Amino acid sequence: MRFPKHEYVRSKRLLANARAIPCQHCGKDDGTIVAAHGNWQGGKGRGIKCDDNLIASLCFSCHTMIDQGQLEKEQKQDFWYRAHKKTVFQLIYHGLWPEDVPLPDVPTFFKG
Repeated sequence: MRFPKHEYVRSKRLLANARAIPCQHCGKDDGTIVAAHGNWQGGKGRGIKCDDNLIASLCFSCHTMIDQGQLEKEQKQDFWYRAHKKTVFQLIYHGLWPEDVPLPDVPTFFKG
């Protein structure tokens, strides 16, 4: 059985815009904000990041906490999902979500 190849969502503009808002976990705006990709969905594979619309604007400290922190897997996922939902809302609210980038799937966006 063959599965269709995943067509990745890629947007340099969305990733840049995600750096223009504060950390969506702790609120810092310290120049270290990045678009942190989710590590649990969206076609992620060895050496491949998930879709660019599955991001959370996080500062270096918060990004490190979910990538290398001492949190359990479920806690990391909850941490990221909450920041992801806030990120999508803030980018849309401030007119920073590019029109050519699809919004995340509803089940992903509204989880938890």
